[in-house]
Amino acid sequence: MTSKTNFYPSALTIAGSDSGGGAGVQADLRTFNALGVFGCSAITAVTSQNPLGVTRIDALAPEAVASQIDAVLAAIPVKATKTGMLFSAEIIEAVADAVGRHQLKLVCDPVMVATSGARLLEKSAIQVLAQKLLPRAEWITPNIPEAELLLGRKLDDRAAQLDGARALADKFGVCVLLKGGHLINSLEAIDFAVCDGKCYQLTSPVAEAAHHASHGTGCTLSAAITAGFALGMTWQQSLCEAKNFIYGSLNESVKIGKGIEAMYPPTVDAIDEITLKEIK
Repeated sequence: MTSKTNFYPSALTIAGSDSGGGAGVQADLRTFNALGVFGCSAITAVTSQNPLGVTRIDALAPEAVASQIDAVLAAIPVKATKTGMLFSAEIIEAVADAVGRHQLKLVCDPVMVATSGARLLEKSAIQVLAQKLLPRAEWITPNIPEAELLLGRKLDDRAAQLDGARALADKFGVCVLLKGGHLINSLEAIDFAVCDGKCYQLTSPVAEAAHHASHGTGCTLSAAITAGFALGMTWQQSLCEAKNFIYGSLNESVKIGKGIEAMYPPTVDAIDEITLKEIK
């Protein structure tokens, strides 16, 4: 009998569809594929969007989301799962129940607001996300605005960012990667990780990319971390490889429309420029 470890590594994304292809399930599956992982998906909502903005959101029934998850896991032993846009309290509850029922190794990207400013999570769902899903995750990967919503306070400099990462880890009992892209004001892109009571700084150079190329960076980063877990990497390896993937994808962005560039899986490995160091 074939053991689970002999199967080709697979991962599941539970997130919204991005019609423009830059974020959401489309970005997740593209990332899984680029990193050598078979990608499965459960769609939570269909968005009408492009890199310039979101014009419509049609959420699926919670039962339909749960059914997709159950159907995938009935046949495919996925090794890691990520969540992205969940939109409503009812969908979050259905996903949290499925995560518990299937004992999934979960990376939760608490998607709340699009880069364009469109709200991707109903206000009434934030408390449900915090109570029902985040504590079930192994890792959560908020950006600064999302962390501020979860903590109820501003994080307006690096010291506050590090303190926020610690606070989130304590509040939800999970490992945290708090992304610092909204605080970039130097030549370095700095994230802070907190895991097992220890704090780390994850750093890369700031990529030279057009403004719209940053669309989908959060989705892509969490998908790359998830792919690393599916491949059996340690969390340290997964975070560094994911940061490397984002840096390379931004540097090798492609022009997809007039004045619009998008990230694309990199062909050049820049891992030597990524550092992860413990903060004493």
